[in-house]
Amino acid sequence: MELNTLKPGPGAKHARKRVARGIGSGTGKTGGRGHKGQRARSGGFHKVGFEGGQMPLQRRLPKRGFNSLTRDDRAEVRLSDLERIKTESIDLAALKEAHVVPEAALSAKVIVSGKLTRKVTLTGIAVSKGARAAIEAAGGSTDAPIPQPRPKPQPKAVPAPQPQAEAKPAKAKEQSGEAKAAKAERAAKRDAASAPGGKKGGKA
Repeated sequence: MELNTLKPGPGAKHARKRVARGIGSGTGKTGGRGHKGQRARSGGFHKVGFEGGQMPLQRRLPKRGFNSLTRDDRAEVRLSDLERIKTESIDLAALKEAHVVPEAALSAKVIVSGKLTRKVTLTGIAVSKGARAAIEAAGGSTDAPIPQPRPKPQPKAVPAPQPQAEAKPAKAKEQSGEAKAAKAERAAKRDAASAPGGKKGGKA
């Protein structure tokens, strides 16, 4: 075998299809585009997914959920992955060096999957509840803090209704002597005006 004799295997390469090269090629004359119409013209391509104006399929189907932009920041590590790492002290850099987590990972978390039979010391790596138990059962340790349950919110205390003081009866305004005299004078004028012989009386 020599470099100048190397060539692809049979069937690995296919000749490019040359259209509009005579009727014997099978794609002569119209070049496989057919007769007339938008798709037979140059520049007649509209866009991918266009269905002539009706609602396209990608808009008819329901959408749900989203793809988080930070989904690759934290990587999952199995117990079996810790088993095959040779070093006893394991941190994020050791996981990247052993190609257990991707280089772009910002953090890692150990989950219960597989078995761990040797002692390891984890530094700066989160662990699940079951993974912590498996690591400690194998004689290892981790510096991940134990999550504490959040305190339940206490209902707000409603102040007891205060007994309302009894309303004091309003004092009647005492009319002075002058007020009484003015009232009596107005009443007298009104009686005099309504009398038959008064100014506003009827005909004599």
